[in-house]
Amino acid sequence: MLKKWFGKKAESEILVSPVSGQLIKLEDVPDPVFSQKLMGEGVAIKPNNGSIVAPVSGEVVQLADTKHAFGIKTNSGAEVLVHIGLETVALKGEGFQTFARVGDTVNKGDKIIEADLDYIQKNASSTIIPIIITNSSEGFLALSLESPKVVTGGETTIITIKQK
Repeated sequence: MLKKWFGKKAESEILVSPVSGQLIKLEDVPDPVFSQKLMGEGVAIKPNNGSIVAPVSGEVVQLADTKHAFGIKTNSGAEVLVHIGLETVALKGEGFQTFARVGDTVNKGDKIIEADLDYIQKNASSTIIPIIITNSSEGFLALSLESPKVVTGGETTIITIKQK
């Protein structure tokens, strides 16, 4: 699938952080669905603000009714899930404002969701934001940064996706 990407053979695809904060390993997320990589490979961010942007260009293929998660399919076919907070589905959309819809084409850095981190902190288990390559077992390998560091939303590279 990565072979036809912008008309030439692609080696890798770069994802930037969807939010500013502290990069952490997926294994350190306090939710076994993410830490055991049941949804795929990735990383997570402890956010310091609620402005969530597209980590990669592509089509918005999923936007939860509860506004706590969205998925983007890239031109190369990689499927990227951004899940805002842990156990935030129970918030039923409260604390989230969306700026995109399913079917929209977005560019890396476009604002997708504004999340009220104070509200999430008080009403959910965590504000941690996992970023997952949900089809990493289907020919995509997510290579993430090795050590936790401070990241800037829309700017700092957090994942390089390569074909297996």
